[in-house]
Amino acid sequence: MQCPKVVLSNLRKKSLDEKYQYTRLYRNLYNPDFFLLAYENLSKNDGALTMGVDQQSIDGFSMEEVSRLIEILKNKSYQPYPSKRVYIPKKNGKIRPLGIPSFCDKLIQEVIRMILEAIYEPNFSNSSHAYRKEKSCHTALLEIKRTFTGCKWFLEGDIKGFFDNIEHHTLVKILRRRIADETFIDLIWKLLRSGYLDDWKFHNTYSGAPQGGIISPILSNIYLNELDTYMESFKTSFNKGTKRKQNPEYQGLRSKVRWLQKKIDKAYEQGNLENLDSLKEKLKALKQELTDMPYSDPMDNGYKRLTYVRYADDFLIGIIGAKDDARSIRDEIATFLKKELNLELSMEKTLITNASSICAQFLGYEVKVFKSQTVRTDSLGRKKRLLNGKVQLKMPYSAWVNKLQKYQAIDMGAIGIWKPQPRRYFQQNEDLEIVAQYNSEIRGLYNYYRLAENVSNHMHRFANFMFYSMIKTFGTKYRTSTKQIRQKYMKNGHFTVEYETKRGIKQIRFIERSFPRVNGLSKEQTDIVPNTRYIMSTTKLSDRIKAEKCELCGRSNTTIHMHHVKRLKNLRGKSSKSYLEQQMIARNRKTIALCKECHVKRHKGEI
Repeated sequence: MQCPKVVLSNLRKKSLDEKYQYTRLYRNLYNPDFFLLAYENLSKNDGALTMGVDQQSIDGFSMEEVSRLIEILKNKSYQPYPSKRVYIPKKNGKIRPLGIPSFCDKLIQEVIRMILEAIYEPNFSNSSHAYRKEKSCHTALLEIKRTFTGCKWFLEGDIKGFFDNIEHHTLVKILRRRIADETFIDLIWKLLRSGYLDDWKFHNTYSGAPQGGIISPILSNIYLNELDTYMESFKTSFNKGTKRKQNPEYQGLRSKVRWLQKKIDKAYEQGNLENLDSLKEKLKALKQELTDMPYSDPMDNGYKRLTYVRYADDFLIGIIGAKDDARSIRDEIATFLKKELNLELSMEKTLITNASSICAQFLGYEVKVFKSQTVRTDSLGRKKRLLNGKVQLKMPYSAWVNKLQKYQAIDMGAIGIWKPQPRRYFQQNEDLEIVAQYNSEIRGLYNYYRLAENVSNHMHRFANFMFYSMIKTFGTKYRTSTKQIRQKYMKNGHFTVEYETKRGIKQIRFIERSFPRVNGLSKEQTDIVPNTRYIMSTTKLSDRIKAEKCELCGRSNTTIHMHHVKRLKNLRGKSSKSYLEQQMIARNRKTIALCKECHVKRHKGEI
């Protein structure tokens, strides 16, 4: 059988032909290497150890499981387990339902996801930024900053319960345009209709794609790509004119300025300097008046523009035109969603806002168009109104205040006096862990809002409250005053905690309170602080499984079961470590390949 990466590459090449239909996709699920690749992808996720309704997780994965799945896929007897329904809190106080599939279903879904991604990803719109490689919230925000210049109105799109209301028949109809393999389509049908268990009661799923499912993100992008395509065609028909009409008052005033400048030059040539000062004063006044006057007609009905950016089910539209145009666009989108995708646009939450006076809310940022006649000099020395019409991205005041409240790091008081307070639930933690946690929380908020123009100001205040909360936390832990804590831990003006390692004494400092705004993001800036939670050697998991050698007892030619742990640091912190745990720590791996007997003994506590 072909290497999965070769197969996916071929699928991707054929996707460039929009008329091409894929007829033999299901057979790829007979390839064990596809499942090994899916396993490697899933093993990087912390949620891989979360159990589904069958009480199985990634721990104990083996080729026996792959062979069993391939066999039931071949005889068409595969039936997915219902997903386990759990609820997580949302920012607005409500709860979000998540569906957690069983691990065997995750494997199959990951294979399907890779295949669908190879087919559809090359043809997705550039306006779509969710669940895509090298795309993120930040790329969506940067596109808004780049393309929404001069917008008069914002249209904030809100689709009612999108993930719960994806219409299965419509989704399958869209898939059938490119996929002519009914066995593959039937497999997706089974996954969509598998149902869920809520408090151990089974519920059918007649619509929607569960949030938490492996294939839900790619299916949602395939579904809403119809909206992206519609907006591209709508944009072409809406856009009007090549540029705005010139303002006749501006042109008349500029002619006066030129005439007066020539008069002053002529006076210099003829040596007539009597009225020169009054002419200069008049010229200066005219230039100031010219600066305050728009160059083009801002109300020109012959010039219209529309820009559109989408992240999952949230989208923002920028409009150069009248407010009636914004209302018309909203109604057109609502009609399209209802007629073509069986989705409902929430008219109450789909807001039309004036771009220069009211901030639009998108992906946690405040978006506004700057209105200013301030003159600045460009790189060529020309004086221009460079700021007028530019898009501003701002960090909301509530973003950092809500974080402080969530962390219980502040007491806002009844009379409006804010006081940092200790986080007593950290009293049992080590000093190193407390500082690292505070640093992580500050860094996380800054990394997300580092594009905002006011990020430095807000983050400085946030870090200041967090600093004094941390000092009070240490004071509560050691039952001493904050003054004594500062005397003990402050070194060279920095709050420093020392800790011992095999290589000697090391230090961790409270994060520096300097938070500059970032104008753009390079690939290297995607994660400013490397994510070291997932540690794995250069040897692939699939190679270790295929080696058929137990890494504990050394037995060869045996079926391998991969044993997983969630955090290596949990093993390092234990006072009494088993030989198996010592081996995992020594190899710096969260996984170890065991024979079936060793794996059984491990879970019985015999190893």
